Amino acid sequence: MAETNQEKSLRVDLSGQVALVTGASQGIGQAIAVTLAANGATVCLLARNKEKLAFVAELITSAGGKSDPMPCDVSQSDAIEKVVETVVQKHGRLDILVNNAGVTRDTLIPRMSNDEWDEVLATNLRAPFLFMRAVSRPMMQQRYGRIVNISSVSGIIGNPGQANYSASKAGLIGLTQTVAKELAGRKITVNAVAPGFIASEMTDAMGPALMDVVKKRVPAKRLGLATEIAEAVAFLASPSAGYITAQTLVVDGGLIG
Repeated sequence: MAETNQEKSLRVDLSGQVALVTGASQGIGQAIAVTLAANGATVCLLARNKEKLAFVAELITSAGGKSDPMPCDVSQSDAIEKVVETVVQKHGRLDILVNNAGVTRDTLIPRMSNDEWDEVLATNLRAPFLFMRAVSRPMMQQRYGRIVNISSVSGIIGNPGQANYSASKAGLIGLTQTVAKELAGRKITVNAVAPGFIASEMTDAMGPALMDVVKKRVPAKRLGLATEIAEAVAFLASPSAGYITAQTLVVDGGLIG
């Protein structure tokens, strides 16, 4: 379960807004969904695992928030078009899109297969493109929207063993900047958040020795929390961030300087 501390979290007013969060079943996506709901948004939860989505929905509901779990495979283009249409028909609007879903298939470039490359690019880059294309229509009609794409510091500085992942996250930053300039005239902002090392099940599996090495690399001397990424997203998704677009907010404890 993502770490949360709503008592101390950033507060923004998302009352009456509808958000769509991909990869919302765990980790950073779960924290983003919970945070947006805590700030008043109705959050449509997207992921493939129905049971995990139900758990996140219950977290939100038990805290007094509103959510709508929608199982979806973001690698399927038809499913993306359909789920966006469903959100708009069901809730009447769509104000916030957070492209968080992502996968890794790590290996060094000499051993990386075509399938390992294609799978990562399909989920991490093609799916955000498809979602942004789909949501741009209702957002342009209502002349308001916030799109936040979850990139990574790996997309800025690269990371050995992650040619596919780093390429997808670098591409997402370029896509963010371009779409932001296309949609800015309709009061739609498009930004990226680039996390560094964030505490998760994945980092827990690294073991104490490797974790110590990671912490020594980070000037803040600790891993980030999923809630710290979620709060950055909440600000960029809020009405207060209306003059911030085409930007990449790095949240990494000073890792890349």
